Amino acid sequence: MALQIEPGKTRIGWIGTGVMGSSMCGHLIAAGYQATVYNRTRSKTDAVAAKGAKVASSPREVAEASDVVFTIVGYPRDVREVVLGEQGTLAGVKAGAVLVDMTTSEPALAVEIAERAKAKGVHSVDAPVSGGDVGAKEARLSIMIGGEPDVVDALRPLFEAMGKTIVRQGGPGAGQHTKMVNQVLIAANMIGVCEALLYGYKAGLDLETVMQSVASGAAGSWSLSNLGPRIIADNFEPGFFVEHFLKDMGIALAESRRMNLALPGLALAEQLYRAVAAQGYDRKGTHALLLALASLSNIDWKNRKNA
Repeated sequence: MALQIEPGKTRIGWIGTGVMGSSMCGHLIAAGYQATVYNRTRSKTDAVAAKGAKVASSPREVAEASDVVFTIVGYPRDVREVVLGEQGTLAGVKAGAVLVDMTTSEPALAVEIAERAKAKGVHSVDAPVSGGDVGAKEARLSIMIGGEPDVVDALRPLFEAMGKTIVRQGGPGAGQHTKMVNQVLIAANMIGVCEALLYGYKAGLDLETVMQSVASGAAGSWSLSNLGPRIIADNFEPGFFVEHFLKDMGIALAESRRMNLALPGLALAEQLYRAVAAQGYDRKGTHALLLALASLSNIDWKNRKNA
Protein backbone atom coordinates (compact mmCIF):
# COMPACT_ATOMS: atom_id res chain seq x y z
CA MET A 1 0.00 0.00 0.00
CA ALA A 2 1.07 3.60 -0.55
CA LEU A 3 0.88 4.75 3.07
CA GLN A 4 4.27 4.87 4.78
CA ILE A 5 4.19 4.95 8.58
CA GLU A 6 6.73 7.42 9.92
CA PRO A 7 6.97 9.26 13.27
CA GLY A 8 6.65 13.00 12.83
CA LYS A 9 4.92 12.51 9.49
CA THR A 10 2.05 10.03 9.88
CA ARG A 11 -0.97 11.66 11.54
CA ILE A 12 -2.77 9.48 14.07
CA GLY A 13 -6.42 9.73 15.07
CA TRP A 14 -7.66 8.14 18.28
CA ILE A 15 -11.25 7.67 19.43
CA GLY A 16 -11.85 6.26 22.89
CA THR A 17 -9.54 7.34 25.71
CA GLY A 18 -10.84 5.15 28.51
CA VAL A 19 -9.09 2.65 30.80
CA MET A 20 -6.99 1.18 27.96
CA GLY A 21 -7.26 3.68 25.12
CA SER A 22 -5.57 6.52 26.97
CA SER A 23 -2.43 4.47 27.61
CA MET A 24 -2.36 3.04 24.08
CA CYS A 25 -2.68 6.46 22.47
CA GLY A 26 -0.06 7.78 24.87
CA HIS A 27 2.47 5.22 23.61
CA LEU A 28 1.96 6.42 20.02
CA ILE A 29 2.45 10.04 21.06
CA ALA A 30 5.62 9.03 22.93
CA ALA A 31 6.83 7.28 19.76
CA GLY A 32 6.64 10.61 17.91
CA TYR A 33 3.26 10.50 16.19
CA GLN A 34 1.04 13.57 16.03
CA ALA A 35 -2.39 12.67 17.43
CA THR A 36 -5.91 14.05 17.18
CA VAL A 37 -8.30 12.51 19.70
CA TYR A 38 -11.98 12.33 20.58
CA ASN A 39 -13.90 10.92 23.51
CA ARG A 40 -17.60 11.22 24.26
CA THR A 41 -16.68 12.43 27.76
CA ARG A 42 -14.22 15.17 26.89
CA SER A 43 -12.51 15.20 30.29
CA LYS A 44 -11.18 11.70 29.59
CA THR A 45 -8.95 13.19 26.88
CA ASP A 46 -7.09 15.36 29.40
CA ALA A 47 -4.22 12.90 29.92
CA VAL A 48 -3.37 12.60 26.21
CA ALA A 49 -4.01 16.30 25.62
CA ALA A 50 -1.36 17.00 28.25
CA LYS A 51 1.03 14.93 26.14
CA GLY A 52 0.36 17.06 23.06
CA ALA A 53 -2.71 15.55 21.42
CA LYS A 54 -5.23 17.84 19.76
CA VAL A 55 -8.81 17.29 20.97
CA ALA A 56 -11.52 17.17 18.27
CA SER A 57 -15.26 17.65 18.61
CA SER A 58 -16.36 14.57 16.63
CA PRO A 59 -15.04 11.31 15.15
CA ARG A 60 -15.44 12.86 11.70
CA GLU A 61 -13.16 15.75 12.67
CA VAL A 62 -10.59 13.25 13.93
CA ALA A 63 -10.67 11.41 10.59
CA GLU A 64 -10.33 14.61 8.58
CA ALA A 65 -7.04 15.31 10.35
CA SER A 66 -5.60 11.77 10.27
CA ASP A 67 -3.90 9.18 8.07
CA VAL A 68 -4.65 6.28 10.43
CA VAL A 69 -7.68 6.37 12.76
CA PHE A 70 -7.91 4.05 15.77
CA THR A 71 -11.13 3.33 17.64
CA ILE A 72 -11.48 1.53 20.96
CA VAL A 73 -14.94 2.09 22.39
CA GLY A 74 -17.46 0.09 24.43
CA TYR A 75 -20.01 -1.75 22.32
CA PRO A 76 -20.70 -2.70 18.69
CA ARG A 77 -23.37 0.01 18.58
CA ASP A 78 -20.68 2.52 19.56
CA VAL A 79 -18.39 1.24 16.81
CA ARG A 80 -21.20 1.60 14.28
CA GLU A 81 -21.87 5.18 15.40
CA VAL A 82 -18.28 6.42 15.49
CA VAL A 83 -17.28 4.71 12.23
CA LEU A 84 -20.40 4.55 10.05
CA GLY A 85 -22.52 7.36 11.55
CA GLU A 86 -23.17 10.76 9.97
CA GLN A 87 -20.37 12.24 12.07
CA GLY A 88 -18.32 9.06 11.91
CA THR A 89 -14.79 8.45 10.76
CA LEU A 90 -15.72 7.00 7.38
CA ALA A 91 -17.54 10.23 6.53
CA GLY A 92 -14.38 12.28 7.13
CA VAL A 93 -11.51 10.03 6.16
CA LYS A 94 -9.66 10.49 2.86
CA ALA A 95 -9.01 7.79 0.26
CA GLY A 96 -5.87 5.81 1.07
CA ALA A 97 -6.24 6.25 4.82
CA VAL A 98 -6.73 3.38 7.29
CA LEU A 99 -9.43 2.72 9.89
CA VAL A 100 -8.32 0.44 12.74
CA ASP A 101 -10.96 -0.76 15.19
CA MET A 102 -9.44 -2.15 18.40
CA THR A 103 -12.78 -2.57 20.17
CA THR A 104 -13.87 -6.12 20.91
CA SER A 105 -16.85 -6.17 18.57
CA GLU A 106 -18.89 -8.31 16.19
CA PRO A 107 -17.04 -10.10 13.37
CA ALA A 108 -19.89 -9.30 10.96
CA LEU A 109 -19.60 -5.59 11.74
CA ALA A 110 -15.87 -5.70 11.03
CA VAL A 111 -16.64 -7.20 7.62
CA GLU A 112 -19.32 -4.59 6.93
CA ILE A 113 -16.96 -1.74 7.81
CA ALA A 114 -14.25 -3.22 5.59
CA GLU A 115 -16.63 -3.46 2.63
CA ARG A 116 -17.95 0.08 3.04
CA ALA A 117 -14.45 1.45 3.54
CA LYS A 118 -13.19 -0.32 0.42
CA ALA A 119 -15.96 1.29 -1.63
CA LYS A 120 -14.52 4.65 -0.62
CA GLY A 121 -10.91 3.69 -1.29
CA VAL A 122 -10.17 3.38 2.43
CA HIS A 123 -8.48 0.46 4.19
CA SER A 124 -10.02 -1.15 7.29
CA VAL A 125 -8.51 -3.43 9.93
CA ASP A 126 -10.04 -5.07 12.98
CA ALA A 127 -7.45 -5.41 15.76
CA PRO A 128 -8.93 -6.22 19.19
CA VAL A 129 -6.51 -6.63 22.06
CA SER A 130 -5.94 -8.65 25.20
CA GLY A 131 -3.89 -7.75 28.25
CA GLY A 132 -6.12 -5.41 30.22
CA ASP A 133 -5.13 -2.13 31.78
CA VAL A 134 -1.70 -3.43 32.82
CA GLY A 135 -0.89 -4.63 29.30
CA ALA A 136 -2.02 -1.30 27.90
CA LYS A 137 0.09 0.70 30.34
CA GLU A 138 3.17 -1.44 29.77
CA ALA A 139 2.76 -1.66 25.96
CA ARG A 140 2.69 -5.45 25.99
CA LEU A 141 -0.78 -6.17 24.64
CA SER A 142 -1.62 -9.11 22.44
CA ILE A 143 -3.09 -7.68 19.22
CA MET A 144 -5.25 -9.96 17.05
CA ILE A 145 -5.61 -8.63 13.54
CA GLY A 146 -7.97 -9.09 10.62
CA GLY A 147 -7.18 -7.29 7.39
CA GLU A 148 -5.27 -7.32 4.12
CA PRO A 149 -1.63 -8.47 4.54
CA ASP A 150 0.02 -5.36 3.03
CA VAL A 151 -2.10 -3.03 5.16
CA VAL A 152 -1.32 -4.95 8.33
CA ASP A 153 2.40 -4.94 7.48
CA ALA A 154 2.36 -1.18 6.93
CA LEU A 155 0.71 -0.65 10.32
CA ARG A 156 3.18 -2.83 12.21
CA PRO A 157 5.27 0.07 13.64
CA LEU A 158 2.11 1.46 15.25
CA PHE A 159 1.08 -1.90 16.67
CA GLU A 160 4.60 -2.47 18.00
CA ALA A 161 4.35 0.75 20.01
CA MET A 162 1.36 -0.72 21.87
CA GLY A 163 1.88 -4.47 22.04
CA LYS A 164 4.30 -7.38 22.20
CA THR A 165 2.33 -10.13 20.44
CA ILE A 166 1.13 -8.96 17.05
CA VAL A 167 -0.43 -11.59 14.80
CA ARG A 168 -2.47 -11.28 11.61
CA GLN A 169 -5.18 -13.93 11.81
CA GLY A 170 -6.73 -13.50 8.35
CA GLY A 171 -9.05 -11.17 6.46
CA PRO A 172 -11.70 -8.79 7.84
CA GLY A 173 -13.38 -10.19 10.94
CA ALA A 174 -10.63 -12.71 11.72
CA GLY A 175 -9.23 -10.53 14.49
CA GLN A 176 -12.65 -10.36 16.15
CA HIS A 177 -13.15 -14.12 15.90
CA THR A 178 -9.75 -14.67 17.51
CA LYS A 179 -10.69 -12.33 20.35
CA MET A 180 -13.80 -14.45 20.92
CA VAL A 181 -11.50 -17.48 21.33
CA ASN A 182 -9.58 -15.43 23.90
CA GLN A 183 -12.74 -14.49 25.80
CA VAL A 184 -14.03 -18.06 25.88
CA LEU A 185 -10.71 -19.10 27.44
CA ILE A 186 -10.85 -16.31 30.02
CA ALA A 187 -14.48 -16.99 30.96
CA ALA A 188 -13.89 -20.57 32.10
CA ASN A 189 -10.51 -19.73 33.64
CA MET A 190 -11.96 -16.94 35.80
CA ILE A 191 -14.43 -19.39 37.33
CA GLY A 192 -11.52 -21.64 38.28
CA VAL A 193 -9.45 -18.77 39.72
CA CYS A 194 -12.29 -17.49 41.89
CA GLU A 195 -13.48 -20.89 43.08
CA ALA A 196 -9.91 -21.93 43.94
CA LEU A 197 -9.28 -18.83 46.05
CA LEU A 198 -12.60 -19.32 47.83
CA TYR A 199 -11.63 -22.92 48.56
CA GLY A 200 -8.26 -21.84 49.93
CA TYR A 201 -9.88 -19.24 52.17
CA LYS A 202 -12.48 -21.65 53.52
CA ALA A 203 -9.75 -24.23 54.21
CA GLY A 204 -8.01 -21.68 56.42
CA LEU A 205 -4.95 -21.21 54.20
CA ASP A 206 -2.95 -18.02 53.77
CA LEU A 207 -3.78 -17.13 50.18
CA GLU A 208 -0.56 -15.24 49.49
CA THR A 209 1.40 -18.33 50.52
CA VAL A 210 -0.87 -20.51 48.38
CA MET A 211 -0.15 -18.29 45.38
CA GLN A 212 3.58 -18.99 45.77
CA SER A 213 2.92 -22.66 45.15
CA VAL A 214 0.24 -22.64 42.48
CA ALA A 215 0.80 -19.57 40.30
CA SER A 216 3.99 -20.87 38.68
CA GLY A 217 2.86 -24.48 38.26
CA ALA A 218 0.54 -26.27 35.87
CA ALA A 219 -2.44 -24.37 37.31
CA GLY A 220 -0.89 -21.00 36.57
CA SER A 221 -2.52 -18.48 34.24
CA TRP A 222 -2.46 -14.78 33.42
CA SER A 223 -5.69 -14.29 35.34
CA LEU A 224 -4.36 -16.04 38.44
CA SER A 225 -1.03 -14.17 38.46
CA ASN A 226 -2.46 -10.73 37.67
CA LEU A 227 -5.93 -10.77 39.18
CA GLY A 228 -5.40 -13.20 42.04
CA PRO A 229 -3.36 -10.64 44.04
CA ARG A 230 -6.06 -8.02 43.42
CA ILE A 231 -8.72 -10.38 44.77
CA ILE A 232 -6.66 -11.11 47.87
CA ALA A 233 -6.14 -7.36 48.39
CA ASP A 234 -9.89 -6.69 47.96
CA ASN A 235 -9.15 -4.52 44.93
CA PHE A 236 -11.95 -5.07 42.43
CA GLU A 237 -11.37 -1.95 40.37
CA PRO A 238 -11.52 -2.64 36.64
CA GLY A 239 -8.74 -3.61 34.37
CA PHE A 240 -11.66 -4.73 32.22
CA PHE A 241 -15.29 -4.02 33.09
CA VAL A 242 -17.77 -6.79 33.91
CA GLU A 243 -20.35 -5.08 31.67
CA HIS A 244 -17.96 -5.22 28.71
CA PHE A 245 -17.13 -8.86 29.40
CA LEU A 246 -20.84 -9.66 29.36
CA LYS A 247 -21.01 -7.97 25.96
CA ASP A 248 -18.12 -10.10 24.71
CA MET A 249 -19.61 -13.36 25.95
CA GLY A 250 -22.91 -12.38 24.32
CA ILE A 251 -21.13 -11.96 20.98
CA ALA A 252 -19.35 -15.31 21.37
CA LEU A 253 -22.58 -17.11 22.26
CA ALA A 254 -24.38 -15.54 19.30
CA GLU A 255 -21.57 -16.61 16.98
CA SER A 256 -21.59 -20.12 18.44
CA ARG A 257 -25.33 -20.41 17.78
CA ARG A 258 -24.79 -19.22 14.22
CA MET A 259 -22.18 -21.97 13.78
CA ASN A 260 -24.43 -24.56 15.49
CA LEU A 261 -21.77 -24.97 18.18
CA ALA A 262 -22.54 -25.96 21.79
CA LEU A 263 -20.44 -24.09 24.38
CA PRO A 264 -22.00 -24.99 27.76
CA GLY A 265 -19.03 -23.73 29.78
CA LEU A 266 -19.30 -20.30 28.22
CA ALA A 267 -23.05 -20.26 28.78
CA LEU A 268 -22.51 -21.04 32.48
CA ALA A 269 -19.89 -18.28 32.80
CA GLU A 270 -22.23 -15.79 31.15
CA GLN A 271 -24.98 -16.63 33.62
CA LEU A 272 -22.63 -16.26 36.58
CA TYR A 273 -21.49 -12.88 35.31
CA ARG A 274 -25.11 -11.80 35.01
CA ALA A 275 -25.32 -12.48 38.73
CA VAL A 276 -22.22 -10.29 39.25
CA ALA A 277 -23.92 -7.44 37.39
CA ALA A 278 -27.20 -7.97 39.25
CA GLN A 279 -25.32 -7.54 42.53
CA GLY A 280 -24.14 -4.12 41.39
CA TYR A 281 -20.63 -4.96 40.23
CA ASP A 282 -21.07 -4.35 36.50
CA ARG A 283 -18.54 -1.48 36.58
CA LYS A 284 -15.98 -3.50 38.52
CA GLY A 285 -13.28 -5.75 37.09
CA THR A 286 -13.97 -9.25 35.79
CA HIS A 287 -12.42 -10.71 38.95
CA ALA A 288 -15.46 -9.39 40.85
CA LEU A 289 -16.91 -12.77 39.91
CA LEU A 290 -15.44 -13.90 43.23
CA LEU A 291 -17.88 -11.67 45.12
CA ALA A 292 -20.88 -13.30 43.44
CA LEU A 293 -19.54 -16.80 44.03
CA ALA A 294 -18.75 -15.94 47.66
CA SER A 295 -22.35 -14.87 48.22
CA LEU A 296 -23.54 -18.32 47.09
CA SER A 297 -21.75 -19.77 50.14
CA ASN A 298 -22.75 -16.90 52.44
CA ILE A 299 -19.18 -15.57 52.62
CA ASP A 300 -18.76 -11.84 53.19
CA TRP A 301 -15.47 -11.62 51.32
CA LYS A 302 -14.73 -7.96 51.97
CA ASN A 303 -15.22 -8.36 55.71
CA ARG A 304 -13.68 -11.82 56.04
CA LYS A 305 -10.66 -10.53 58.00
CA ASN A 306 -12.99 -9.20 60.69
CA ALA A 307 -15.09 -12.35 60.86
